Amino acid sequence: MKHIPTLALALAFSAIPVFSHASSHPVGNVYTQSNQVAGNSILIYNRFSDGHLEAAGSVSTGGLGTGAGLGNQNGVTLSQDGRFLYAVNAGSNSVSIFEVSAFGRLSLRDVQPSCGVRPISVTQSGNLVYVLNDGQGEASASIQGFFQSRRGELTAIPGASSGLSQAHPGSAQIQFTPKGDGLVVTEKATNTIDTFDLDRWGRPSQVSFQASVGQTPFGFDFDRRGRLFVSEAFGGATDASALSSYRLSRNLDLTPISPSAPTTETAACWTVVSNNGRYAYTTNAGSGSVSGYRIASDGSLSLIDAGGVSGSTGAGSAPIDIVITNNDRFVYVLAGGSHSIVGFRVESSGNLTAIDTDGGLPVGTNGLAVR
Repeated sequence: MKHIPTLALALAFSAIPVFSHASSHPVGNVYTQSNQVAGNSILIYNRFSDGHLEAAGSVSTGGLGTGAGLGNQNGVTLSQDGRFLYAVNAGSNSVSIFEVSAFGRLSLRDVQPSCGVRPISVTQSGNLVYVLNDGQGEASASIQGFFQSRRGELTAIPGASSGLSQAHPGSAQIQFTPKGDGLVVTEKATNTIDTFDLDRWGRPSQVSFQASVGQTPFGFDFDRRGRLFVSEAFGGATDASALSSYRLSRNLDLTPISPSAPTTETAACWTVVSNNGRYAYTTNAGSGSVSGYRIASDGSLSLIDAGGVSGSTGAGSAPIDIVITNNDRFVYVLAGGSHSIVGFRVESSGNLTAIDTDGGLPVGTNGLAVR
């Protein structure tokens, strides 16, 4: 059953004026989800060549949100080829899949149960899709795999499920390894990084629970060489957060490269690596800032700015999700505290210059994807 977005949300988006930019035609889109109890929706923004955004409407996911933060990364994500968009419905225990047109319009193709409780993160590789269920009450945290048809329909794969290290480990994110032969999951409450080998049918064949080098591992991303970069919130301790880089072996063992490189900021949680492999960025929810790192050829990390602030989203903005465009020119941050999306231009130094802020998002908005 499809759910219509709340009237207030629909009116808010229909009332937003459309402005003209130097480029009169959008070059891409940014997507987030409303995560509302009355009905979850994908909020669509047109993206222009100068980095600015314009609200372009919303589409129901056919599921429900929670109206509150999910403590997650990858609640909304695009397929590798950009043809499909995936979103979790944490309030109705389902996952939605949309087909993306050449102009960024969305067509809902399927809504399927997540085979667990409180789905918070989704990832795709080839014809496989995996969902991370955080669990709640008597329901334990778990992962579940799906086969995706060419039309975008999802079918749960028998045997393609697994529990995590504990029933309720405070899971944050799931993502395929770059080769698509494994999965990584972070657990905030247990300071653990889970790795799952997948067999030829896409089912977990072996799981390893490995200790994070820093406390509260949260969001992560891979660089083009397959190295793993994980933010560490350190329980929200003031100015204590960090980012670690790891080498991932063929059997998915983790070897630290730069263990807990400090951000000098508070509550580093969400992470993205530039497509050229030169920079990694993490948002600091407790400091209203983004910390940028240079990535050396060996995968080691060093702060772009000695003070730890490569970009600012403002006091009380509580930046959460972060994405970077394919050409590495622009970074977009979902600021949960100020209910806005903040756009940055990436300078040659790797520092970020704020260029745009689009507000008016509902409380609990979650996830971010860019094309």
